[in-house]
This record gives sequence, structure tokens and C-alpha cells, in this order.
Amino acid sequence: MTWIHPLDAATREPADVLGGKGHGLIVMRRLGLPVPPGFVIGTAACRAFLRDGRFPDGLDAELAAAVRALEDATRRPLAVSVRSGAAVSMPGMMDTVLNLGLTAGTTAAMERLHAAVRAVFESWHSARATTYRELNGIPHDLGTAVVVQAMVFGDRDEHSGSGVAFSRDPNTGEKVPFGDVLFGRQGDDVVSGRSTTRPLSDLAAREPAVWERLAAALHRLERHYRDACHVEFTYDAGVLWLLQVRPGGLTGRAAVRTAVDLADEGLIDRRTAVRRVSPRHLHDARTPRMETSGTALLARGRGACPGVVSGRVAVIADQAARMAAGGPVILVRPVTSPLDMHGLAAAAGVATSRGGPTSHAAVVARAMGKPAVVDAAALTVDTAADQVRAGERVVPAGTLITIDGTGGEIALGEPAVISGAADVHLHRLLAWADEVSGDRSQRSDQERLGAAHALMREPTAT
Repeated sequence: MTWIHPLDAATREPADVLGGKGHGLIVMRRLGLPVPPGFVIGTAACRAFLRDGRFPDGLDAELAAAVRALEDATRRPLAVSVRSGAAVSMPGMMDTVLNLGLTAGTTAAMERLHAAVRAVFESWHSARATTYRELNGIPHDLGTAVVVQAMVFGDRDEHSGSGVAFSRDPNTGEKVPFGDVLFGRQGDDVVSGRSTTRPLSDLAAREPAVWERLAAALHRLERHYRDACHVEFTYDAGVLWLLQVRPGGLTGRAAVRTAVDLADEGLIDRRTAVRRVSPRHLHDARTPRMETSGTALLARGRGACPGVVSGRVAVIADQAARMAAGGPVILVRPVTSPLDMHGLAAAAGVATSRGGPTSHAAVVARAMGKPAVVDAAALTVDTAADQVRAGERVVPAGTLITIDGTGGEIALGEPAVISGAADVHLHRLLAWADEVSGDRSQRSDQERLGAAHALMREPTAT
């Protein structure tokens, strides 16, 4: 069996062999997009390791050969990233090793790489990864691939940086590049939420050539996948590199608009557009808003996942998990990390004082369909005192607050909520669903979509 697949190989192996990350990287290389050289250790190697407690026979020799080939391709002292890549996206749930120095043929360097690969394999069974799989119905026996790539550096010089870019706004579906960027920083600073990011549009003025290449890459990927997508990217001394691609990642309203727009653009047909919208998307498409007139606002941030929800403040994940048994909880943190997964799962919504719309908190909230506000800089989370402060105002844990994940408002108490109206894209999609089902009787939105899905005999989108 071949355990390792070079990124520039003409392999057609599916994502359950290469992992979602590795499969996407190979697709981008095949499309001629800029991807750092590297290789993928397939999911079968992880399953064998977890079963036997050791690397499978032949993997050591393949690793040595792959590192030699990678060093030849880079023609410089080799530093690599070692990242997980399950078949189903599990953002931040497993280990990553960055800037691992390797020199082909040296014993200390194969040992370093072996240790890094083992760490990624073993993190498949970490508590946070196990919890995420249970919450999202992901089988526990899939295992993860491991992607080893030459490092590129977003902190090299003033013409370097990192970011996350969506081909369309993940909250509205508008056809415009959307995301976060940090200048002179590495990608982990973007996705962790530790740093306050800049809107992706700032890249156009600062590095116009990088912006043009990024926009062109997003357009090319949309045409290939026939769907909205987002990428993680780094530009190193003015050179753009793409590090990951995922399709989707949209809220309900954005998913509806994107499906309709892609049909209008001729990339998909109407039946496919209807099939891509799930019942949860439909439920979330009529986005409510907080009534802010006369409301005691605690802070404003950036909306990261639409919806309005009220709950009692929890300032750590364990507290959120405990309090949720007694009613809805809002987890309020400076940032979230994979270690907060159980608290995020228990909470009805999340607010952070730092980070942007592509931070860990935002990505996980969108995946779970929970309202989220990020970058609420006026908030100070004091876990020692079990409270949140906003200026002179002190908000103890347990206080009832409300967040609006569209506008980014955070309010004391439980203000009025304005029901969201269906927009023209939703009306058009439901009309297409009626065409598929052949039933134009007066029914609920969910019934209309469900009838079309049932007739097409296809599983609904997730």
C-alpha cells in the first residue's frame, strides 16, 4: 500500500483517503493555483497507527523519500508545517506543528517529523476532537490525514501577511470577497482570534497585486466547485500562497442567496439549488433582529453568525456547560479555542472581545448555527472575578444578556426582537421547490422544501 501522496501527483483519490485538506490542496495544484510543495499521509496510515500503536510497515521509508523530494523542490534549508486534515472539516480540533526544521538524511530530523506526525494522529482521540465528532455526527473510526508542507511566512517582511478569504459574504451571500487579514503576521494569529484583524478589503489598497491574484483564485475555485468557497492564505514577500480550501461555510440566508445566484449564473441548475438548501438553512434564513431603540446596549462588536438569542453570562467553558442545564447561556470570552468546545456546544450563543469573522469562535458558531458576536472590544472578561466589565459597568456571571449576531449588538436583559422577513431569494428558491414537487398548495416553507427533497430522492444538504 502507498501511504504518502505528493501534492503535485495526478492522484484522483477521494477526500476519505486524502482528507479534506489534502484533497483540496491537490485540486488547487491541479488548477494551477499557488500551493506550497508538500505531501499527504493518507487516513489509512492514521487508522493503522491508532489500531497498532505504531507506524504501518513502509511508512518510514516513504517519509524519508518524501522529505528528500521536498527538500529538492524548495532548494533551501527545509522548514515544514505538519497539519491534520480529516475527511470532514473539524476546525482547530486536532494538533498542528509549525516551523519544524528538517534536513533530509539526519536522524534527529526524521525523529522530529515522526514525533509531529504521531502527535497529529494521537490528537484524533483528544477530548475536544471526540466531542466535536459527537456533536456533528462524524464517525469515530475515520482517522485523519496529515499534510506536510514547506513553510511560507506571513511575518517575513512588510510585504507579508495572512488571512482567510470567502468568495462570497458568508453572512449575506453577496458576491464579494469577504474575510480577515493580518499584515506581517502568521495565519494562526488570524484563525485563533487572539489578534484584532483587518477586513479583507484592506488588502486591495496595501498589496494590490496580491489582492488581484487572490480574487482570481477565488473566482477559479468557485467555477471548479460550482459553489461558494473559502481559503486560508499567506503572502510571503509579496508572493501569494493558498494553504487550504473549503466549500461553503455559509449561514442560512447566505446559503439561500448563493444557491439562487449560482443558478442564475448558470453554474448549477434549479434542482441542484433546491437540493443544496437544508431545512436548517431555511429556518435560519428569516433572520430576526434585536430592537435597539431604547435598549441598554452593553457593547458593540462585529456580527459573525446571524440570529438573536438571550441567555445568562458564562465566562469559561466549564461554567457554560454547568449552567446550560438551567436554561440558555451566552459564553463570553476574550477568544475561544478548541479547548472551549464543550462550552460552545452547551451555549446558545457566543461573544468574544477579540477576533474577527473568521476566528475560531465565528467558524464554530456558523457550523453550529448559533448567533455570535466577535471583536466586542469594550468588553473585558475577568474570569478570576467571575464577571465581565464594559467601561464602568460590571456584569456578573449569571446576568441575563442578549446578542444580535447580525448587527453585533450586546444588550443587558431581554429586549424586543423584530421578526425577519423572507427576501426575494428565498421566495424564488421556494418557487423552484414547488416546480420540482409539482405542488403549489399553501404550506409552510419547510414543507415546500421537504416535498421537493423527497421527490428528488437525494439527501438534504448539511
